[in-house]
Amino acid sequence: MKKKGFTLIELLVVIAIIGLLATVSVVAFSNAQKKARDARRLADMAQIQKALELYKDENGVYPPRVADSCCDGWDQGPCNGDNTFITGLQIAGIMGNTPVDPSGGTGTGCYGYVYYVYPIASATAYACDQIKPFYVLAVNDMETSGRPHPDSPGFSCTGRDWGPSFDWVAGNFE
Repeated sequence: MKKKGFTLIELLVVIAIIGLLATVSVVAFSNAQKKARDARRLADMAQIQKALELYKDENGVYPPRVADSCCDGWDQGPCNGDNTFITGLQIAGIMGNTPVDPSGGTGTGCYGYVYYVYPIASATAYACDQIKPFYVLAVNDMETSGRPHPDSPGFSCTGRDWGPSFDWVAGNFE
């Protein structure tokens, strides 16, 4: 009498197929998470840019930066566990909490979102066409594109281009 059941080879083939499907699913999910974080970064930058312009309209200047120890004087969000970023927007009540990079970006080095206000002296040093204070707002570590990100508006003066330094960058003059 012949016994019914699966052979060892059939079981191994089924296990291999399940393993392959699981691997493909994990990779696809990981890529979807990266795209979602990048989409959030771009949305955050648009929100921060609008808030910066609103602040300037109300105060005549862009908010001051809070030089931190993480990014050589740039305001970085977050920095060493401190989730504050562009505190002038929070103090003015324009934004409750200024967004910070979804993957954290804590520690030293310019990771995540960064902001810098250049005074007139810096504008002169960079040979900017318009001798006015200006800001640079940028993102490092976009996960799904090279440098620069295709949606980066870029920002440069005659003597300096911030585009190659960041994955996404924007700026404006006062």
